[in-house]
Amino acid sequence: MTQPAPIPRDPAQAHLLTALELAYVGIPVLPLRKGKVPFGNCRACADIACGGRPNMKDPGPCQCPAVCHAWAAATTDPSMITSPAWAPAWRQAVAVAYHPGGAGLTVVDLDSPTAVAWARQSLPPTRTVPTTRGEHWIYRGAMQSANSVRPDVDIKSLMNYARWLGPGNGAMADLPPAVRALVVREETTPARAGVASSSPQRARWDRTVATGCRHTERYVTTGLERGLAKVRSHAESGAGSQAFGVARFLGAQHAQCPGPCDLDGIGEQIVVAAVSVGVPEPYARRAVANGFDAVPGRTA
Repeated sequence: MTQPAPIPRDPAQAHLLTALELAYVGIPVLPLRKGKVPFGNCRACADIACGGRPNMKDPGPCQCPAVCHAWAAATTDPSMITSPAWAPAWRQAVAVAYHPGGAGLTVVDLDSPTAVAWARQSLPPTRTVPTTRGEHWIYRGAMQSANSVRPDVDIKSLMNYARWLGPGNGAMADLPPAVRALVVREETTPARAGVASSSPQRARWDRTVATGCRHTERYVTTGLERGLAKVRSHAESGAGSQAFGVARFLGAQHAQCPGPCDLDGIGEQIVVAAVSVGVPEPYARRAVANGFDAVPGRTA
């Protein structure tokens, strides 16, 4: 008795069906070509001559129906995914990618066993997806994307794509402050000569502003001075991350105060300390703001 011949499976059709399934549940998708990278721009979009997609960093007028601009082309629109403009890409596709930030997600891409071991010690557990060299840890919540935040660790979210490797295992956790802190890119350099904040100074905190703080002035200023010292001690690298951690710690101390607690004044002191050891001011301010924002129910 002869066995029925197996029905050949078209990989391109399988990728398209996977993309449609993801789009149906609200995950923006796009095809990947050989090398598992996005398709190149069409002639009209080459070198961003079209101005770029409206959802890119520099919003532009591009309405090109082709799969241009990498992650920015990702969509949940089935009519676009199955359109004639996308058909040639699907015929050449070797994988499906998705835009994590567009789905309200963040992927911590761990590209080595060492990176995975670090995540297991440092990050809260969440849904994980095995990859060729490591794992994807997926959190609920979007944030800025950044590469090489640690050795073999990338953050893929608002302006990046991730390859679809399956739904993964485990319950998905909310995006934790520890992951947000990874993208505070301090890239520290020696402090510029003549910077007014380059020498240590006593922490200033104004009780007349902090009329709703339940702590004593000594308690607040002692904690702030210790935090500033910690930031200044990272003159070579890591001061931005320290600024984030100090802001989060000090902000948490005031979470139960009726407020106001003059956190703006405290934040300014942390920024000055970070800038004094070479952290660019925009990075320092972002680190401090993210640190305060990481405290639920904080007062001003």
